[in-house]
Amino acid sequence: MSQKHQGTSNNTIAQNKRARHDYFIEDTYEAGIVLQGWEVKALRVGRMSLVDSYVLLKDGEAFLLGSNITPLLSTSTHYVPEATRTRKLLLNRRELNRLIGAVQQKGYTCLALSFYWKNGLAKCQIGLAKGKQLHDKRHSEKERDWQREKQRIFKNH
Repeated sequence: MSQKHQGTSNNTIAQNKRARHDYFIEDTYEAGIVLQGWEVKALRVGRMSLVDSYVLLKDGEAFLLGSNITPLLSTSTHYVPEATRTRKLLLNRRELNRLIGAVQQKGYTCLALSFYWKNGLAKCQIGLAKGKQLHDKRHSEKERDWQREKQRIFKNH
């Protein structure tokens, strides 16, 4: 009975909460990521930040820029880890073509939304997004506050 329970544990490593605040997320994709050994160990401890990260589409490939993986103290002494290095994302050709077309022709932005574990592999959820104006952000806040208030009212009755 040494089976992992998928539903009981939290598989999320890091989330980019700012992305949902600043952008309308139109579509999401799941991408693998090329990592080094020390990065995987740091992710297992949850030492990652996606605050200013974005996805760059160049030469038919996708790269994650601006994400920060803080190295553990136990990282090898003869190797100098680079916390904010550019990491390659693994997507299939059809998904890459769809992302490249949307970014170049329709003016979308490509963002990293979250990092999580899936079957023992680190995955990155990528979002195709359009920027929000200030009045859109205010509307989203009002809607969220109204939903909270509605829950309180129904909870009391």
